[in-house]
Amino acid sequence: MLDVINLALPFFGLIFLGFACGKFKTIPETGLAWMNFFIINVALPCLFYRIVAVTPLEQLNRPSYVVATSLATFSAFAIAFVITLLIRRGRMAEATIGALAGGYGNIGYMGPGLAIATLGSAATAPVALIFCFDSILLFSLVPMLMAIAGTAKKGLLANVLDVVRKIALNPFIVATMLGVVSAALHFQPPVALDRLMQFLQNAAAPCALFTLGVTVALRPVKRMPWEVPPLIFIKLVVHPVLVLAILSLFGTFAVEWVYAAVLMAALPPALNVFVIARQYDVWVEQASSSVLFGTLVSMLTLTSVMWLVKTGLLPTQLFP
Repeated sequence: MLDVINLALPFFGLIFLGFACGKFKTIPETGLAWMNFFIINVALPCLFYRIVAVTPLEQLNRPSYVVATSLATFSAFAIAFVITLLIRRGRMAEATIGALAGGYGNIGYMGPGLAIATLGSAATAPVALIFCFDSILLFSLVPMLMAIAGTAKKGLLANVLDVVRKIALNPFIVATMLGVVSAALHFQPPVALDRLMQFLQNAAAPCALFTLGVTVALRPVKRMPWEVPPLIFIKLVVHPVLVLAILSLFGTFAVEWVYAAVLMAALPPALNVFVIARQYDVWVEQASSSVLFGTLVSMLTLTSVMWLVKTGLLPTQLFP
């Protein structure tokens, strides 16, 4: 257990270091803009490119794995959507934000670094696949549901085109696709360029986690809204169980691939839940609370999953 604590503590330590700095020092939130740009457009894309580019192409051709993990994410999203819809008496826009809190984990900022640190390089391919296809799924569902709810400012066709453009130009997805091409062609970048990307890759997780902490510290949270705990439970407990169950139904996968999927599903609600809520001006306080309190609770739940993974006690098959 001590090994797991030593593994998890730096990740949560960076988040809470950023949180403490955000509370201690009053700096305009706009000061985070360049840091976020660096993380999203430079450092994390280098991480995804390098881990995919060195992965044999046959390991990336796993349609059953992609379908299973995407179905689990959609199921968690749908469960949270229905529960929030009942709680908020049919308000679809609020239910959409609630569904994000229950189905969209911190797969960008926390996922790659934590999974690779826990499982080693064997986690690179499944993490990249889960990130790409979960992002495509969720960033397609949210604008569509907001358009149906009447919250979107654009028409349905304009929203569809906007979704396609954002997916096609997403830096993470572009970097992953370039990594797939490089893996297929066995492309080796020049040494100097590869070392530069390695520096940027190494900076991705620390900068992302620190920035996550600062950003959460600046969020307006006064209390725990009563609607939030069920959503956190879905994200931190139900989603990992769904992943394990659905993967079991779809066949047998390598241990590292199953464990990577469960770890990614066990991540707390993503910071983008708050960003999207603020973008649509819907359920902002609840979204902010889900990120903050979800991250706090995940110190226990995520660390427990990591311990099960490291000790091999987590089953890879729920059904015979």
